[in-house]
Amino acid sequence: MRPSDSPCSDPQGNLFRVELVDVVNRRHPLVLLADEVDWGRFEEAFGVTYAEGVGRPGVPTRLMVALHYLKYAYDVSDEQVLAGWLENPYWQYLSGMKFFQHRLPIDSSSMTRWRKRIGEAGAEELLKETIEAGLRLKLVKASQLTRVNVDTTVMEKHVRHPTDARLYQRARERLVKQARADGVELRQSYVRVGKKLLFRQSRYAHAKQFRRARRATRKLRTILGRVLRDIERKAPQPSEEMAGLLALGQRLYQQKRNDKNKLYSIHAPEVACIAKGKARKRYEFGCKVALAATSKGGWLVAARACPGNPYDGHTLKGTLEQLERVAGRNPEHVFVDMGYRGHDYDGDSIEVHVDRRRRGRIPRSLWRWMKRRAAIEPSIGHLKSSKRLDRNRLKGTVGDKLNAQLSAAGMNFAKLLNGLRRIDALLAQILVRLFASLCWPPDPSNRPNLA
Repeated sequence: MRPSDSPCSDPQGNLFRVELVDVVNRRHPLVLLADEVDWGRFEEAFGVTYAEGVGRPGVPTRLMVALHYLKYAYDVSDEQVLAGWLENPYWQYLSGMKFFQHRLPIDSSSMTRWRKRIGEAGAEELLKETIEAGLRLKLVKASQLTRVNVDTTVMEKHVRHPTDARLYQRARERLVKQARADGVELRQSYVRVGKKLLFRQSRYAHAKQFRRARRATRKLRTILGRVLRDIERKAPQPSEEMAGLLALGQRLYQQKRNDKNKLYSIHAPEVACIAKGKARKRYEFGCKVALAATSKGGWLVAARACPGNPYDGHTLKGTLEQLERVAGRNPEHVFVDMGYRGHDYDGDSIEVHVDRRRRGRIPRSLWRWMKRRAAIEPSIGHLKSSKRLDRNRLKGTVGDKLNAQLSAAGMNFAKLLNGLRRIDALLAQILVRLFASLCWPPDPSNRPNLA
């Protein structure tokens, strides 16, 4: 069924309980932002994903949206955001609670299912609302949306560092486990032999005895081939799960050192090996993410996961299309680095400026904006250090897209809170100065210290 209404919309009071609106500070940034966000648009957008008259009522949409904003703004997991929600009255007020709750409203697994329900389009709605709320609060100026910086980064997947030996051993383990679940009796499972070989290969490699390490790796590959052929003989019509594992096992068994589109993880086959030219980390295993941020203010207006490790310039068109959907308008100028030479945008409404080493005949005013393209780099750093973009724990290609957009939404949400906090501090300082100026006669001993 469709989600139930938020408890705060119920006009019925309680004689023995105090409402949260009478407990919280009305000037707190979370309270101000809770009253400004258009929660109705989420209920209208996500209500179509529920069936009418089937099952019990769903969890209130405002609660789920608020939990995801808080999760990515404060860099916590599903379990941690629920634990914090149980103790924080401001988080409960943001999520639409009328009275303080002493029990968890949902299980953490409900957040996973809700993310699958809304999909990529739903995560984009969360990002779009942060920009529109900033425009309503005057924290985002319309002029800031006319100049945008675009860049790409790598969002690593939460997988082990891939080596041939680990991959062979992991593929064999998964195949043996699925064969037992399907009732397929194997000639030999190689459980103890495979484990000993993996330990031996790791120790040989650590001792720099690479010839012995390669010999152990080849033995693990041979064992994987035996298990694959044994399953194919005894299960000519495998189940869907077994068929998928057999395809991955064959792909891993046949791939060579210099092949393209290699397999780097069994449970996350979408992982790609990306080299960004970093001295500290030569290769990163995940997917490429294209980001767009305003040149002034650093508001994120697009975040798009690009599977398959495409060329940076070939991601610009899709990023600008998403930017138009999120910001509601096209920017006038887009600034990119030299990695976007030969980009795929062919429109006339947006002027794309590719960075250059020398100014040449470029006007000085435009050159300053081009040099400000590097302002997106600190935003990428903040996304990775405190907004869960450094290591994606959501499953599949859809999880990559959701994590990228929700990280950007969490970044904007935190910027909205900081902006409201600065405004509140400025108003308090103005009131103190006004009160001090109205005191007559002025007494230096009673004057507040504003340092």
